[in-house]
Amino acid sequence: MFRTLLTTAATVLAFSFGTATALAAGPSILTAPPPAPYKAVSTLVKLPDFIPGLGQLFVNPDTLPAGPFLGYDHDGKLVSTTYMIPLSMMKPDMNLKDLKAPAGTVDHVDMMYNAGHPGVAEPHVHIILWNVPAAQESRVAK
Repeated sequence: MFRTLLTTAATVLAFSFGTATALAAGPSILTAPPPAPYKAVSTLVKLPDFIPGLGQLFVNPDTLPAGPFLGYDHDGKLVSTTYMIPLSMMKPDMNLKDLKAPAGTVDHVDMMYNAGHPGVAEPHVHIILWNVPAAQESRVAK
């Protein structure tokens, strides 16, 4: 069943690349730190300020555990938006096509299983909406 959910989610995301909906993306959200109500994840849970592979993460605490988590590179530029969807929230008829992307454009999507970590302890799926090309993911690699 889990494989079916991931396959469905990946298909929906693939078809929605060109239709990613932008949040109110003023210049202030495109550079770190974003305005309130966003807070650095490292101030909310025991995680480092910069997480290799995701960058410096900010989230509106009211949207936990799913997010969106805004990921910034070392220069403070928004490079991705990550959703951490607990498996308990995933349903066969779940619609993922309207995930918000603050940068307004999505270059590609990565999806991966995570067994849990501080902040989202239960098993979940990371859905990363990258607004930079795959070759530029290295901006948050370390």
